[in-house]
Amino acid sequence: MFLVFEDRPSDSPFIERVWHCHSERAGLFHSIASPHWEMAVTRHRGRTYLTIRGPETKATMADCPADGEWLGIRFKLGTFMPKLPVSRLIDRQDVDLPSLSDHSFWFEDDVWEYPSFENAESFVARLVKNGFVSRDGAVQAALAGDHEALSLRSIQRHFRMATGMTQATYRQIERARHATQLLRRGVSILDTVHEAGFFDQSHLARSIKRLIGQTPADVLSQEEQLSFLYKTASHS
Repeated sequence: MFLVFEDRPSDSPFIERVWHCHSERAGLFHSIASPHWEMAVTRHRGRTYLTIRGPETKATMADCPADGEWLGIRFKLGTFMPKLPVSRLIDRQDVDLPSLSDHSFWFEDDVWEYPSFENAESFVARLVKNGFVSRDGAVQAALAGDHEALSLRSIQRHFRMATGMTQATYRQIERARHATQLLRRGVSILDTVHEAGFFDQSHLARSIKRLIGQTPADVLSQEEQLSFLYKTASHS
């Protein structure tokens, strides 16, 4: 594996995960589906810039340069930017912010310092304080199964506006990611079908291929590089 990842959870109500990685050589990797949008800082060949990336609803192949370093702040479902809808970012419609130096960039008529692995929470807190990042509580209520406050149609509308996708798409992505974690731990394909809530092996194979980019056997072998993947629960 040529991409080496490190990640940590966060106590921020807006942040799902903070991660960073570096590449030991150039190569292709599978960029797997993810329901979360994120901000990522790239450092490569003397250039530093921040990218706002949307969720991905399918797996794609991506080209990774050698000797690159990346920092990512992955946001919780329901967190969004009022001036930049998630629907405009989904499936690699990335936005690069203007860089001023190795240490700062230009955003919303102000100069911002690039966040670090250690200070991601304070960086996001400043975004929230200035109204650039907000949170839709209806999304978390929907994930928790609380449908009393809003009608089902209202919940679906809130979910799509805040995440750029339907709840059904979200569940499919999370189930495929959960299955991939099981397979990478050495769980058999048959046991993964049962534990992750798939109908049969064909259902598992189709989902893994579309959302992860590999066959279940490929995931078991762990011979090909995947993008950032952390432990997740089943959402069948």
